[in-house]
Amino acid sequence: MTILCGSWLPGSVDAQGGANDKRTLVEVRTELGTLILALYNETPVHRDNFIQHVEEGVYDSLLFHRAVPDFMVEGGEPTSKYAPAGRRVASTPPSPALQQEIVPGLIHKHGALSASPASEDVDSLTHDSRFFIVLGVVYTQEELDQVAERNERSGGSFDLGPFERETYGTIGGLPRLDGGYTVFGEVVDGLDVLDALSKLPCDGWDRPLSDIRMFMRVMK
Repeated sequence: MTILCGSWLPGSVDAQGGANDKRTLVEVRTELGTLILALYNETPVHRDNFIQHVEEGVYDSLLFHRAVPDFMVEGGEPTSKYAPAGRRVASTPPSPALQQEIVPGLIHKHGALSASPASEDVDSLTHDSRFFIVLGVVYTQEELDQVAERNERSGGSFDLGPFERETYGTIGGLPRLDGGYTVFGEVVDGLDVLDALSKLPCDGWDRPLSDIRMFMRVMK
């Protein structure tokens, strides 16, 4: 199933993509409910890689192995399928790693789908299967001023323009991640499920005490 780009996308990205662009939808089923993801055409490498993984069943039975309130939930780690209970889920190298696709206007708002880094040492590459979905918080304009100042002092690459300020001031997110990670989609249905995932009791490694497995399909 595809969806016409509409008002839920930033105007700058809408203009880049064109009014007739369609977004591929992916259904993510869990025992807590279902998420619907819309994949961005502006990030074609990550979009196509994600679709291929879904169609090949790569994600089926994997865990949402990290859940951090007001931050994010993470999944897609291949080893999580058979991870023993009560253990930290191991991180495996990507095969292969993907180049970042940083697009202005695709930001880490609440519900954004973003690619996990390939490793802690490589900022320019992303993992081919691991991803995270943003929770974040709502910011005041004064707090966003502070974020912008820190970004400028550190030589950061993201811009807090009117769209970003309105978004982070209303629905929230994680502006400090902008410019550092590839946002390649968003949750368009099931934000209540995302919030439920984030509130699960977790161990010291942020792994939910109850295994939450995912099952995905491309909606046609």
